[in-house]
Formats: sequence, C-alpha cells, structure tokens
Amino acid sequence: MKLQKTIGFVLAATMLTACGSSSSSSSTKTFRFAADQDIMTMDSAFATDPTSMNALHATTEGLMAVGKKGTSVNGLAKSYTLNKKRTKYTFKLRDDLKWTLPDGKTVPLKASDFVYSWQRALGEASEYAYMFTSDGAGIKNADKLAKKGTKATKKELNTLGIKAPDDKTVIVTLERPCSYFLDIMTFSCFYPQSETYVKKWGKNYAKDVKHLLSCGAFIAKSWTKSNKITFEKNKNYFDKKDVKLDSLIMYLNQDPKTSAANFEADKVDYCTINSSLVDKYKSNKAYQQFPQGYVYYININHKKKLLANKNIRYALSYAINRADFTNHVLKDGSKPIGGMVGRTIAYNPKTGKDFRDDSGNYVAYNLKKAQSYFDKGLKELGMKKASVSILYGTDETPENTVAEYLQNAFSKLKGLSVTVKASTRQGRINKQDQGDYDLALQHWGPDYSDPSTYLNLGLSDNSNNRGKWKSAAFDSAMHKAQKEADPSKRWSYLLKSEKIMMKDYAFIPLFQKGAAALQNPKVSGLIYKMALSSPYTFTYVDIK
Repeated sequence: MKLQKTIGFVLAATMLTACGSSSSSSSTKTFRFAADQDIMTMDSAFATDPTSMNALHATTEGLMAVGKKGTSVNGLAKSYTLNKKRTKYTFKLRDDLKWTLPDGKTVPLKASDFVYSWQRALGEASEYAYMFTSDGAGIKNADKLAKKGTKATKKELNTLGIKAPDDKTVIVTLERPCSYFLDIMTFSCFYPQSETYVKKWGKNYAKDVKHLLSCGAFIAKSWTKSNKITFEKNKNYFDKKDVKLDSLIMYLNQDPKTSAANFEADKVDYCTINSSLVDKYKSNKAYQQFPQGYVYYININHKKKLLANKNIRYALSYAINRADFTNHVLKDGSKPIGGMVGRTIAYNPKTGKDFRDDSGNYVAYNLKKAQSYFDKGLKELGMKKASVSILYGTDETPENTVAEYLQNAFSKLKGLSVTVKASTRQGRINKQDQGDYDLALQHWGPDYSDPSTYLNLGLSDNSNNRGKWKSAAFDSAMHKAQKEADPSKRWSYLLKSEKIMMKDYAFIPLFQKGAAALQNPKVSGLIYKMALSSPYTFTYVDIK
C-alpha cells in the first residue's frame, strides 16, 4: 500500500505580529505546549486519547520512531530484516539501551520488554488489543488471544508472534504480509514495558512521576493532573544529540480561549484554537491551519427500533448541511467527508488515487429528500412522530458545537423531536457500552496509513463498534482484505467494504477535522502527523 503523501507536517516557524515571544534563554530552552484535554493514562498498554499519547511519545519509543520529516524511521531498533514471504521481521536493538528510573538511575532495556508489553496488552484486554490482530498489525495468534482477553493463560500468551531469543533481538511473525507494519510499530500500544517495574509498582504503575520509566527523548519530572506535566531532556536517550530542548511543559485541559490568552501573554509557545477564535487570529502571522486525520461521525445505536430503520438513518444524513457547518461554523480548515475513510491517508497502489476519490461520495444535503425518507421510515414503523437524543462529551472539542448544530438540523424534520445529552468522554463511552443512547458524537483518528484503520470500526466483533451494527457481507469483505497479499485486490476489497458500510449507513460521517493553531515564531521542528504514533512529536523542537 502506498503511504500517504504527507504523513507528517513540520510546523514551521513564522513571523509574528503582536503575539508571543521567546521562551528560551541563552542557557535553557523550554517549549510550552497547551493541550485541550487531560492525560487519561501514562500506561502505554491502555492509552487511547491524543493527549496521553503525546505525553507517552515524549517519554517512550517503539521499535520504529517518527523521524525529522514525519515519516517512520528506526527507533529502538537499529535495523531489521524481512523474510521473502514478508511475514517475519527480525529487529536488532541498538546498543546500550536504557530505562531511566524516576531517581535518575538506569536499568537495561531488553528485547524481552517488548514481549512482555505486547502480551500484557492482550492478556489484560487493552482497548487497543485489536491493533495486534488482523484488524491491525496481524501478529500471529493475536486474534485468538484477543478473544480470550483476561482468560488467556501465560502458556497461551507465549504463542503470540513475538519472541526475544536474546537481549537485542526481537522477532515478530505475522499471519499475513502487512504493508503498513513498520508505521504501526510507532504506535504507543507497541511500546516496550519493564515487567520488573510494572509488577513491582502494581496499581501505582504510571500513576505519577514516581512510578514512570523513560526510554524516550524526555523524562517526566512533575505531573499535576488536569493542570500540567513537565519533562526534562533524557540524557540516556539513544538520539539525545538531536534533542535541542532542555525541558518541555504540557499544560493540560486548557480551553482554547484560555490557551490563546496565555499565548498572547507569552505563557505558551503553541496552542490550538477553536472556531470562535479563527476570525480574530486568521490574519495574524502566528496563525497556522493544517489538516488532521480525524473523521467526525455519528455513532448510531442500531439496537434502537427507530434507528434500526434504514430510511430513518438516510433521513438524518440528508438533513445535515456539512459544507455550511465546516465553512461557516468551524472555519478551521475542516472539510465535509463523503465516507468513513479520511482523505490523504492512503492511495491506490496502481493509480496513486486517494481512497476518498476512489470510493466516492456517499453523503449529500437535501432537506426535501430527508423529510421523504423520514416520513417513509415512520410509516414502516407505524409511528406518527419520534424523538432522538444526541450524546456528546463536553471534554471532546468541538463536539458541543457539533451537537448544537445537529440538534437544529434534525429539528427541521417534521415529526422529530431532538434533545442533546452532555457527558464526559468516559461517560459517553460508558453509556454507549450500556446501550443507553440513541446517537453519539465520536471521532476517529488514523492509527496507521491504511483505510482499514477506519473501516475496522464496522466489524461486528470490534470493541469500538458500540452501536452493534452487523453485516455479514461487510465482515466477509474485510476479512478477505485482511488475508489478501496482492495490494490491488486488497484495495478492491476495501472499496467494497466502505460501499457496504455507507449504503447501509452503519455510521453517519460528518467532516474531516482541520486544525487552527498559534505558534511562537522562534519555534521550529514540531511535527504533527495524521498517522503514526501520536499527533505531536516533540523530539526535534528547537527554539532560536
């Protein structure tokens, strides 16, 4: 599979008018980053949110890493070889790799730390356990182990396709060739962990800086939840010569207005802003706009009688004016999306055509059609009117704005009553897992540069398919894609899969997120990418 043409964006320094100043001195360089969410966990086996992944990526590396140009490069592994069948990778670790402990002491990082970490993710039923399976990297025997979860025995976990014959060799065996395997190795769930310290610290592991290890560019030195986390340069990092910063500060759970005010007051060097601030800053040379890989969509509870009706789902989609919302409400570079797979993520292996263009557009705005579908659906259900609720997380920007817009759009359907229900991200997930919702607002970012990272959401056994949509035809097409070694044939199966998904409106896609940000002009080397590891890479940041 051809990788996305621009996997990473190096956010270049620009001239600045009336905003920000240098945060460095002649002796120290500190980069101050404002995050709009809190860190949920620093345990790489369980991190699923962008802020946690950003923090983990600052302190930890995988076999592969994110390079200066935003592409995957050798990380803790100095080299690798691949067999002729493209199903066995043999990685050789760098010499003298170390874990840095909270007190500054070090212990060796060994190949067995990868084996332990991967087995732990599957054996403790991590939400990202599917990343090891055919839905992700396709590690040998991962499918069986993921289904067993916490019931898997140590003997069974030892059958996972990862071995460490010595301290410097990691051998990974796949069920089938995986074109994006090296990219997916940058993802946090594939990071190593020290069995000694995970077990020694028990429930305290990764809960605070006294119970964290580092093998990455930085070491976490202090952490106040929902406030900030500070890092210092890791002198034991294998690539320390490329780390120009002395320290990194991440301010947590910062709303965009506060972040922008702090930027103007020279208290932060980088922050994203929301739609309400775009007009204020768009002419400022500190302003940056860039595309993201996140696809925002409506997760539908297919167990609800009303929403199980296909015509009702069609009505809801046709009632949404996506172009109006992205152009006049968000105004941050977000674009309407015609399916569940994001743009600029993957390309046809023969023609180089973007998957989004190859697959086509499955959505449109037409209120007259929406009403017609809605009336037809009500008639089939023997109903004269109906009501739906929209669930969203208040800590998931800009879901509150999306919810408000959708409430207004759906309310234009005669006979439909619409309410919104606010929760936190975790509260939303809990309600979805309990089936206690109608429509839920979600977004999905690509874990790797392939359409399957989005399409896997529709698999009947995928844990993120919380709406319980099921299609034997879809499952069959996806499973054929998982097993197909020929890139062109595999591509055809993926196109077929999205067509099945969208013709039935398993989900209702809304838009692909853009980002608007303010960046200190003296900062360079900050990397943002749609797929690979975490959203931001701080390793190469420099301040003039």
